[in-house]
Amino acid sequence: MTDDRSTVDRNDASKSGHWHTLSRSATEQALQTGPAGLSEVEARRRLDRYGPNRLAPPKRRGPLLRLLLQFHNILLYVMMAAAAITALLGHWVDTGVLMMAVVINALIGFIQEGKAESALDAIRAMLSPHATVVREGVRREIDATELVPGDVVVLASGDRVPADLRLVAVKELRVEEAALTGESLPVEKSDAAVAEDAALGDRYGMAYSGTLVVYGQATGIVVTTGAATELGKINQMLSGIQSLTTPLLRQVDRFGRVLAQAILALSAATFALGTLWRGHAASEMFMMVVALAASAIPEGLPAIMTVTLALGVQRMARHNAIIRRLPAVEALGSVTVICSDKTGTLTRNEMTVQRVVCAGHAFEVSGVGYEPAGEISAHGHAVDPDHYPALALAIRAGVLCNDARLRQEAGLWRVEGDPTEGALLVLGGKTGFTQHLGEEAWPRLDSIPFESQHRFMVTFHRDSDGEPWLFVKGAPEQVLDMCHAQMGHDGEQPLDVDYWRRMATDTAAKGLRLLGVACKRAAPGGERLAFADAQSGYVMLALMGIIDPPREEAMQAVRECHQAGIRVKMITGDHAETARAIGAQLAIGVGKPAITGAELSLMDDAALRRVVMEVDVFARASPEHKLRLVQALQAAGQVVSMTGDGVNDAPALKRADVGVAMGLKGTEAAKEAADMVLADDNFATIARAVREGRAVYDNLKKFILFMLPTNGGEALVVIAAILFELALPLTPAQVLWINMVTSSTLGLALAFEPAERDVMQRRPRPPGEALLSGFFIWRVLMVSVLMMTGALGLFLWELGQGTPIDTARTMVVNAVVVAEMFYLLNSRFILASVANREGLLGNRYVLWAIAACILLQLAYTYAPALQAIFDSTELRPQEWIKVVAAGLLVFGVAELEKLVIRRTPLARRMSHARVTSTQPQGAPNG
Repeated sequence: MTDDRSTVDRNDASKSGHWHTLSRSATEQALQTGPAGLSEVEARRRLDRYGPNRLAPPKRRGPLLRLLLQFHNILLYVMMAAAAITALLGHWVDTGVLMMAVVINALIGFIQEGKAESALDAIRAMLSPHATVVREGVRREIDATELVPGDVVVLASGDRVPADLRLVAVKELRVEEAALTGESLPVEKSDAAVAEDAALGDRYGMAYSGTLVVYGQATGIVVTTGAATELGKINQMLSGIQSLTTPLLRQVDRFGRVLAQAILALSAATFALGTLWRGHAASEMFMMVVALAASAIPEGLPAIMTVTLALGVQRMARHNAIIRRLPAVEALGSVTVICSDKTGTLTRNEMTVQRVVCAGHAFEVSGVGYEPAGEISAHGHAVDPDHYPALALAIRAGVLCNDARLRQEAGLWRVEGDPTEGALLVLGGKTGFTQHLGEEAWPRLDSIPFESQHRFMVTFHRDSDGEPWLFVKGAPEQVLDMCHAQMGHDGEQPLDVDYWRRMATDTAAKGLRLLGVACKRAAPGGERLAFADAQSGYVMLALMGIIDPPREEAMQAVRECHQAGIRVKMITGDHAETARAIGAQLAIGVGKPAITGAELSLMDDAALRRVVMEVDVFARASPEHKLRLVQALQAAGQVVSMTGDGVNDAPALKRADVGVAMGLKGTEAAKEAADMVLADDNFATIARAVREGRAVYDNLKKFILFMLPTNGGEALVVIAAILFELALPLTPAQVLWINMVTSSTLGLALAFEPAERDVMQRRPRPPGEALLSGFFIWRVLMVSVLMMTGALGLFLWELGQGTPIDTARTMVVNAVVVAEMFYLLNSRFILASVANREGLLGNRYVLWAIAACILLQLAYTYAPALQAIFDSTELRPQEWIKVVAAGLLVFGVAELEKLVIRRTPLARRMSHARVTSTQPQGAPNG
């Protein structure tokens, strides 16, 4: 095809790209191609016009720029400015300590920064490297990047589809589309056109780029390549999504800005007060202001956050939750909604027969997964299949009319072949009729394999007596058309078509996939089985109801999430009936409708925000639908965790506050876009990770509640000295010693605090919650004043007794540190008393931290090298007694404050909000 019309616009050719609605001839006409394919000349022209069949690489940020951006933090700006001015004044020790804190924090951020662009690399890697095409009537293999719209591509089992194709000739084609659509089973393809509004997973005449051919052969016409494919659209969506920061990082950012503004305002006011009112020299006042700023800035906060989160990572890894981006640890603890995929996450990804309907009886089958353990019951009582001839023969037919294999390896059962056929083998194993036994006693002599055109499979056997049998399984309506009778308890009966249709509707309403099973005691009409042998004369045995059952641990995990005030929503590419049934078993969306992707497409953003807060099950969802659902939840003020395994999930995983990918069956694109990877693909692991995330946030709050009063106490000491024209009790270098060495060492121990018992009975914290509540501010002020009182009072007392100023300052430093040691014990429990064995000795890391801090303070006081740097001096025993007394003042008053609060109604308002027992499961958390 080389005429001028051949260079068609691929986006306009099929009216907005709805290729699935066109027939073969219409597709060929739109793309100006035919069975012989394109000519080489025309292919080159189209390649020049449309470009190579690949996805464009993203723009990357260099490592130097990433490192420089780590310094873009207002608290670091304040510290760097202070370091620069101290350098100009020649105070090199102060400069060195300040800059060391800045560089350490920047390096930590640089190392921990995630590489989200790797998700785009993973999507590009899904493109097939080669393709078999027909050009000028000759079949040959080319580089897949050279494909153009109009090329005729040949597919075979094992091929990865190289571009979006409109199928024009199909022979038993099944394509694994789970990565793109979320469909749990391979999709049977045909060359028929479908409705314009058909969901992506229902476009049976299309084969999409990046999906995998698992069976059969086909020929298709390339309709879109590169960025125009469905895979390319996901790539574009992913590259256009900005990852959100976590709630904690947003809180810390707001907290840092407010704190920096307060520090700068206080420093400016102090400088003006000292120079203009008290008449001090500007250089002297500047060093005082540096001391004030150094005492107020929480230098240890970024480092302690990193360590606390890293410890959370280690704990989560022990529970099969692999954290890829450090802040996600805490973000899990603030999640209000978990959007989960169905197949393999909430379910086992192991098809299981749960119901067998025979004439006059409906049997339930226990046991889940591929392990052949369980029993058959009727009306709540276990039954012996041998007492029900139709049931026994149906189970036998399911095992014999079967091409799958059930094997046990390393204690685990797995199926080789079609999962639905595997479910029939497991059912036989539960009743003692194994595949091996069946093949020995009922050898197969011939078969008609399953084909999508006729939708059934027939096998020919002879039993141990040499009698011939034909067994058939397939689509219920197809099998019913082949039957003239049904097997009852007393033998063959006339076929009651209405009964079977009624039972089929009832079973399908439970979300089960249906399979009809029938038999015929006859041999083939000829030497071999033919389709004529499958037309009539069969006896209906049973309807098999098959489903991928929910995991038991997932059911418990969903209940735990509901108790924690977290809503769980199922977003799947599977059919609505199946999703609704699984949701009901998991207590997700009970009594509520399931919304399909087609219905979501008709909603504007405002309507979607309303619906997404009311509905919990979403079926036949495309990548765009999943992304819109996550965005709608976030617009409604929710903190969203999204789970997924396919490339179709990648945009939503990246957009979510916490993206969770499957480690076993997840695509690399999903893993790279996610913040966390589940090593066991189990929803219960998410619930355990949420528990750890909440514990991490608790420990961070305890650290901040410990750190701020110590910084505040130092700041108040400096301010009081300036206001009352006193000698400075602490030098800038001494303040930084306290903050960077002792405060961080002590506070680190709080990162090891275990989760509190009620952590999963609380509501999720509001996303906009301030880092410091009113109660926290009160506690900070109270302890700050106590520390200032003890340290400044001790300083003034010693000066009044004629103690040298260096010794007095050494006592102040030690008094502040000892007060911090005692207050560390107070901080283990926010309201509960620590004046007991558990409170004082329950965390060995606290004891180790105090011991390490004592050694550091002894070195500070007695080591000549540190004495030279910090102007410290040796202390006598009686001076140490005064230092310990100043620390005990803080401990005693803090415990007394807790006692007062616990005995007043205020304690109930200050304690953690809990989910009440009257709240319905899955209710919004308000």
